[in-house]
Amino acid sequence: MNQNSSQSKVYIVFILIILGISIFLTVIFYRSSIERRLPKLQSSDYTSAMRGSILSQDGFSLASSQKLFKAMVDTRNIDPNKKELFIKLYTLYSGDDPKKIRKILAKKGLVTLSYEIDAKGAAYLKELARKLYRNKVFIAYQDPKTGIVSTQGMSIVESGEKRLYMASDALTPTIGYIKKIEIDGITKVEGVKGIEKVYDNLLSSTQDELTKGPRDLANTIILSKDAELSRRIDGYNVVLNIPLKLQKILEKMATAKMNELIAKEVIIGVMEAKTGAIISLVSTSRYNPSSITKKDYQSLNSTASEYAYEMGSVMKPFIFSLLLKAGKIDPLEIINVYGGKYKLGKRVITDSHKNDILSAQDIIVESSNVGMIQIVDRLNEFEIYNGLLDFGFSRKTGIDLSYEQVGNMPSISKLKNKVYKSTISYGYGLQATFIQLLSAYNAITNDGVMITPRIANHLEKNSKTYKYKEQERTQVLPKSSAQKMKEILVKVVESPNGTAKRTKIPGLIIGGKTGTAHIAASGGYSDKRYNANFFGFVRDKNGKEYTIGVLVREPMRPYPYYYASWSALPIFKSTVELMIENGYLTPAKIETKQTKNKDTDIILD
Repeated sequence: MNQNSSQSKVYIVFILIILGISIFLTVIFYRSSIERRLPKLQSSDYTSAMRGSILSQDGFSLASSQKLFKAMVDTRNIDPNKKELFIKLYTLYSGDDPKKIRKILAKKGLVTLSYEIDAKGAAYLKELARKLYRNKVFIAYQDPKTGIVSTQGMSIVESGEKRLYMASDALTPTIGYIKKIEIDGITKVEGVKGIEKVYDNLLSSTQDELTKGPRDLANTIILSKDAELSRRIDGYNVVLNIPLKLQKILEKMATAKMNELIAKEVIIGVMEAKTGAIISLVSTSRYNPSSITKKDYQSLNSTASEYAYEMGSVMKPFIFSLLLKAGKIDPLEIINVYGGKYKLGKRVITDSHKNDILSAQDIIVESSNVGMIQIVDRLNEFEIYNGLLDFGFSRKTGIDLSYEQVGNMPSISKLKNKVYKSTISYGYGLQATFIQLLSAYNAITNDGVMITPRIANHLEKNSKTYKYKEQERTQVLPKSSAQKMKEILVKVVESPNGTAKRTKIPGLIIGGKTGTAHIAASGGYSDKRYNANFFGFVRDKNGKEYTIGVLVREPMRPYPYYYASWSALPIFKSTVELMIENGYLTPAKIETKQTKNKDTDIILD
């Protein structure tokens, strides 16, 4: 019995020892592993990447992004006895209305005091938050549901970005506008129209900066091997060919002319002939992208690239060019124009001047519709259709503007009909956009070479420049034909009988063509609504050459101001004069005797 008792005691002692060792090992294991199982002290820093800017050729910021912050506070953490002190100091730093803040703070829980705080204001408010915390403006609050006690101060965190347009309405609608989008709780923007839309994928930021890792007691991230880093990648800046100074000067002139002519809109385009660079694209229908209102809606679309219209006599040089290309006309041959009156179908077509005969080139110089009817008949429907297609009609030019329209052109089968073939020769029955016409005229200016018009010049980021590949160039007209056509267009300006003789400026070579077209209305064409155009080129003594176009939409000033020679043509001349004043053109110094043309000598077209 005693022996069994002794053995039992030994077993018990042994079991206790084993149990003690197990407890000891368990504690040791727990102690060694608890560090791994305890949550690590982690912290993170977030910085959102920014959308790139749009810059003018002369270095001005046309569109840029500003980082915004929001101020948040839990009203339950504000000491009731110091609430008015908080309101007073916060509104002093932020500039917000005390009544607005007091109303927000009347709510219980986490509230946002402001969403649009700039970087400078955010820095001041962060300093204020620290001061308020040190002065015990914030008190502990226990959540009745969870029992968690917390003292939460004022938080200043990123809320997104805001797009700024420092030049107000300059270069609109070309520059376009944006809309806000939410990405992971951060407000970003994306392009909707214009340059903002076309280059949206390049302007947009690629990656936000995020740093995550263990923190020290001062809440500073320790950049150890455990830290996670993602680099901030901002969007590219887009640098335009357009200098802001020239743009604003031409916009001011165009607006004055629009008011004088009582017109719906005035469009001006200036293009470098050899490079295709658009150095100005003016519309009098402008808006401020920073604050678009309902009355601005009609101005949001770019008339230059989205409005197709019948252009009248500015079409004539393209038909004449196709005749030159095909070798089917001699500029000096004599054409019967039947006293300036000709029956086409059921209509009688009349000219301003009642000539019996004209040289072929004078059909363009004096803008004879009857003459065009006689010579267009030498081209078959395929030559007309394919030739105009080569000039870019019914096709996109490829200009860097959003939603470019293509207009329309009669089918080959319709062009077999004499009426369609004749009316297209003087600018009816075909619709084109302003940009299509500017690009097509530039092909004549540029020795028959069509080049894609371009508003943007290059991209830049981190002081590096990224050039675009050179625009596509296509020889659409033999050089010899283009040069003959240019000589004829110069005669339109230089000849005493030319429709553009008032455009002449001593020391410059200027050529171009006027065009006035009735606007289609229900059942025919309106006798009260017109579009007036002038497209042409200018070359100075240094060889600088530009193609310039002007469109005056629906000038309502009484006769004769709705004609292109009284509306679009003077705007063309004013554009050239302003380019001279600002160093874009240098006239040769020559002695000239200038004579004033009487208004009765001006050919209306």
